[in-house]
Amino acid sequence: MATRVPGRAATVTVDGAGSITGWSAAAERMSGFSPDRVLGRSAFALLAGDPPIAVLRAVVRGEPFTGMVRLNRAERDPVAVELAMVPVRTEGAEPTWVVSAQPLQPLGADPPPVITEVPDRTTHPEDLARRRLAMLGAAGLRIGSTLEVQRTAQELADVGTEDFADFVGVDLLEPVFGGAPPSNAGLVFNRVAQQSVLPGCPEAAVEVGSRDVILPESPMAQVLASGRPVRTDVRDPKLRSWIEREPRRRESAAEFGIHSLLLVPLTARGVTLGVAIFLRHRSPEPFDDDDLVLATELAARAALSVDNARQFTQQRDTALALQRSLLPARTPRQAAVEVAFRYLPVNGRDGVGGDWFDVIALSGARVALVVGDVVGHGVPAAAAMGRLRIAVRTLADIDIPPDELLTHLDDLVLRVDLDELPDGGAAWAGGSVGATCLYAVYDPVGRTCTMARAGHPGPVLVGPDGAVTFPALPAGPPLGLGGLPFEATELAIPEGSVLALYTDGLLRASELRGDPALGLDGLASALAEPADSLEELCDRVLSVTLGSDAPSDDVALLLARTRALHEQDVAGWELRRDPAEVARARKLTAATLAGWGLEEAGFVTELVVSELVTNAVRYGLPPIGLRLIRDRGTLICEVSDGSSTAPHLRRARTFDEGGRGLLLVAQLCRNWGTRHTPRGKTIWAEQQL
Repeated sequence: MATRVPGRAATVTVDGAGSITGWSAAAERMSGFSPDRVLGRSAFALLAGDPPIAVLRAVVRGEPFTGMVRLNRAERDPVAVELAMVPVRTEGAEPTWVVSAQPLQPLGADPPPVITEVPDRTTHPEDLARRRLAMLGAAGLRIGSTLEVQRTAQELADVGTEDFADFVGVDLLEPVFGGAPPSNAGLVFNRVAQQSVLPGCPEAAVEVGSRDVILPESPMAQVLASGRPVRTDVRDPKLRSWIEREPRRRESAAEFGIHSLLLVPLTARGVTLGVAIFLRHRSPEPFDDDDLVLATELAARAALSVDNARQFTQQRDTALALQRSLLPARTPRQAAVEVAFRYLPVNGRDGVGGDWFDVIALSGARVALVVGDVVGHGVPAAAAMGRLRIAVRTLADIDIPPDELLTHLDDLVLRVDLDELPDGGAAWAGGSVGATCLYAVYDPVGRTCTMARAGHPGPVLVGPDGAVTFPALPAGPPLGLGGLPFEATELAIPEGSVLALYTDGLLRASELRGDPALGLDGLASALAEPADSLEELCDRVLSVTLGSDAPSDDVALLLARTRALHEQDVAGWELRRDPAEVARARKLTAATLAGWGLEEAGFVTELVVSELVTNAVRYGLPPIGLRLIRDRGTLICEVSDGSSTAPHLRRARTFDEGGRGLLLVAQLCRNWGTRHTPRGKTIWAEQQL
């Protein structure tokens, strides 16, 4: 029994009189006859011996034929082939035959099998209908399984080459390829996907991912302009004229014997996104009207999925751009901690989430570390995240304790306009969870960290010796519930410790594997290993907790290694409530600056100290204190007293004897402000050295 040899089939076209009118490159290789030796000759002259009865019967009746015959070859023995003949009818003319020959043995094999009769294997209409229905069923199940433009296009190409076309290419208009709305401004396509019955798609004239600038007279331009599918073949003068102007397509058509084409627009919601191209070269049957209907149905299903994927990509990119614009690109200059961070957006159907982090420089050389997570995904979640982050920065600027800050943030979530939030505000109403947050303030002078959280995962603390602990921090209710208190915890943190803050997406991978504890254990083991830098430690944490899997939820990770301001950088004194203490405060300041080598800053600093101490003595309550902090290019002056009344700038009239002190401080210093403490308040002023 003869076996078909894998390879490219030879394709020949024959007119109604039996004369050869087309001769592919594969036919020339198989037979050894060049086109000039066979064009115009009778096709029956190529048959070795008498033509089988089935061939003659098919020609007389004008019916398709599939069977085995022997073909003559130039200066070589005949070869056994599987012959397929299909008539292409034109109204008022004799049918033109498209003939395909596939070798049934290696071309050098000897002797060839002797064929005396061949079975008639013509495809029956019932079988064809069943195959088309099966293809439509497969298309419904397989096309559009993801929200990725390229993956959806590839699914169309894969389905289209299964017992239908020999090659399928999917071209999208260039804006659509990047997720943008389609535009017909230029005839530029991007080849998004392709598939062939031949390994490697050798007949493709355009590589996947390449741009294809098409001519206005091309069939693709015709489809794009009309929005209607086109069925054509090699006999079409317009097609031949276009192919002659496209060298790569001309070579491919000649080499592989491409003889029939379908070009179907990918149209969704009234807009054409691109074109699906169906070719036949190995299959001898040309496309018919029923094939055109089938291809149009396949393209319509794929186009809707492509448009859904395009819109999702556009919305996701918008949300990601919005979120990245709201997240810090770099951390502020400060001496309290060394910081490294990572943010990984999710790539799933739900879109970008509302995770965020922040590092905020506070007065007194302190720093605030924040992580949070907003319920929902997409642009609404990113916008809500931006509002919460700005609110946190605003509340941090007035320097209130962490538990009070979360209380104010909780009130803000309750008051915000529900219609502008994710899911029309449904996720924020009726006591549902709106967001979680952890807020921590580290003081490098006292080496303490005060933290409070609102339903957020707790921090991880790594000591200088590498010991990993999970501080017991009251969980607190999530933001948006209202009416429930938040508690703050103060921890003593040695210099050189690492504080890890993160969102729940970091541990989601282990939860999906069915073992939530594995995520915490992996996080602890990753943090415990020594690392040359925090950047390296960030990468290791993500590698251990997430593995090779893409995150199933947004991940925000913030690592902070604590520093300390030592005694040589801090000087403090207690003062009596006596106007004579103002002069003493100036002398102490001058002596301290001289010891630090900052005599040039003496005049301004003494003036600032004089004004602040005078206000504390005149309007404040005991105890009164003065503290100077030297912090990497910044000199901080703090005056504290037992009164909770905050001073404010006021406009002094021409003949007023007072009221200009804080104005002088504001003009001489880079920044100044007030923060409340359990014992009263502290007025601080910063100078840039």
